[in-house]
Amino acid sequence: MSASLAEGMLTSSLSVPGSKRVDRGPPPPVAIGTAARWQDALFEGTTRLFAILVLVLLLGILMALSYAAIPAMQTFGLSFFVTNVWNPVTRQFGALAPIYGTLVTSAIALLIGVPVSFGIALFLTEMCPVYLKRPLGTAVELLAAIPSIIYGMWGLFVFAPFFADYIQPLLTRIFGSVWVIGPLFQGAPNGIGVLSAGIILSVMVIPFISSVMRDVFEVVPPVLKESAYGIGCTTWEVVWNVVLPYTKVGVIGGIMLGLGRALGETMAVTFVIGNAYRISRSLFEPGNSIASALANEFNEAADPVHRASLIALGLVLFVLTLIVLAASRLLIARLARGEGTKT
Repeated sequence: MSASLAEGMLTSSLSVPGSKRVDRGPPPPVAIGTAARWQDALFEGTTRLFAILVLVLLLGILMALSYAAIPAMQTFGLSFFVTNVWNPVTRQFGALAPIYGTLVTSAIALLIGVPVSFGIALFLTEMCPVYLKRPLGTAVELLAAIPSIIYGMWGLFVFAPFFADYIQPLLTRIFGSVWVIGPLFQGAPNGIGVLSAGIILSVMVIPFISSVMRDVFEVVPPVLKESAYGIGCTTWEVVWNVVLPYTKVGVIGGIMLGLGRALGETMAVTFVIGNAYRISRSLFEPGNSIASALANEFNEAADPVHRASLIALGLVLFVLTLIVLAASRLLIARLARGEGTKT
């Protein structure tokens, strides 16, 4: 009872005007500093662990693929990468045709997809009416959500017949007799081939590249564009001289993202590329890619050398992707070092 009375008297004295107020204040600074240091150390250690885990997984995948590909390397040596023969019956395997098909289809995808993606991003950020920005942007992003096998089925049953009946004959008439590039557009118009696969890939990479470009275009400070418009620049001049220099790192990153998507695409390419181990000058002819070769044959590869050759193809695709990413990082770093050096 006496303790309660004393507590009540103390509370009353604190509420009296003019009385000295008791304020306990924040905890001691030493305690706060110790807790903060402990939390920072835990956070730093956790993030470092995650980063190391990624590197360990990367090295583990590389070592596993390299080890599994040893039988093929022991049998064929470096000629495996420059031989255009793939015959499981005679146990002769060469990776040149799939590598060629992968690089050519990816190049076609970028040649078509990058300008289209740039146009989409430019229209959405600079010229599109406000009421159309959200619907069009959502529609472009939804293209990325379509499964690749749907693209493949659409390419095989819808695009390939239309391409064979109308587009390929037109391309042959226009470019078939042109010097140097003429042989690329000659051949039977069957709708299935390297060019068809490249076009399907371009449709698949457009949403990735255009979304990244649109996002980086939107972060340009409005004052920069308004200043350019104020001195009489056209929309193209503003984009070329203001927007692109300001966002070139992000634009390159988006293009590399699309290239990575094109290099590793499997099902859509498998449906329309023709799956023939050959290298032809004509883009109308059937071909093959690394991903489609793995999808078609890995489940039936009973021979150890055959299976090791397919794994070696996977290793080549892995190394190609690493080279692309490393080259993009070097290019971005060089651009970053050049910032502010031009006058």
